[in-house]
Amino acid sequence: MKASLQDWLKNGWIDQHRSSREEIAGLFAVVERDLKACRTQHLVADWRFNIAYNAALQLATAALAAAGYRAERASHHFRVIQSLAITMELDPTTIRKLDTFRKKRNVADYERANLVSEVEAEEMRELAERLHKDVSAWIRKNHPDIAP
Repeated sequence: MKASLQDWLKNGWIDQHRSSREEIAGLFAVVERDLKACRTQHLVADWRFNIAYNAALQLATAALAAAGYRAERASHHFRVIQSLAITMELDPTTIRKLDTFRKKRNVADYERANLVSEVEAEEMRELAERLHKDVSAWIRKNHPDIAP
């Protein structure tokens, strides 16, 4: 049986949330800033990766907010990423990749420097850019009243 946002709500993993065009526009402004910043020349791969990851996280947050929810603080990044399977029915392969990158970002951000390769930084950027297109289209189609 496939999980639903109602199941998540019952488990206390998310709260109901009334989003707005302004909130979604604000999240997309962060995404666009981060997608531009992660292309900065001579910035170490760890930081480019982290910036692109943040763009993807904000996109998942926007999709969850558009659906009428927000993630609780416990396991916040994990829940927001996993919610894409329910909100947008994003394919499991992409969600696994995002979750792998979430784990790598935690280590690179808090435990070890120079952990991320140039290839991984580029892969994270490409994934965030693809997600940007997908989430934008999904919100316009399914929640036009709050689409920026």
